[in-house]
Amino acid sequence: MELFIEYVKCFVVGGLICVIGQVILDRTKLTTGQIMIIFLLAGAFLQAIGVYQSIVDFAGAGATVPISGFGYALAKGGMEEVGGSGLMGAFAGGIKATAPGITAAIVFGYLVALCSNPKSKPFK
Repeated sequence: MELFIEYVKCFVVGGLICVIGQVILDRTKLTTGQIMIIFLLAGAFLQAIGVYQSIVDFAGAGATVPISGFGYALAKGGMEEVGGSGLMGAFAGGIKATAPGITAAIVFGYLVALCSNPKSKPFK
């Protein structure tokens, strides 16, 4: 039962993040790229002020998988590395913290491309 509750928390928080994005998309003239940047910066900002870690502790993957979780990881890595490496750690820490996720996206994207039969779309 405890595992089920964890799944529910993850689903609800991740779903709420997606609902917020959909409402922004429906009610504004922002593009999907602009909304992704807003979410990324929001995740980084919320981590910088100490709020996003609480959300991650509560929801786990429901908070770390969306793009706001990527901003959180960048900010968290940068903040941790600044203590040891100074200003350059702010840049290097974010890269170190997100490298596994970026690598996984590249590898799995490549594997899916090998297994699929992509067709190019004509330009309009």
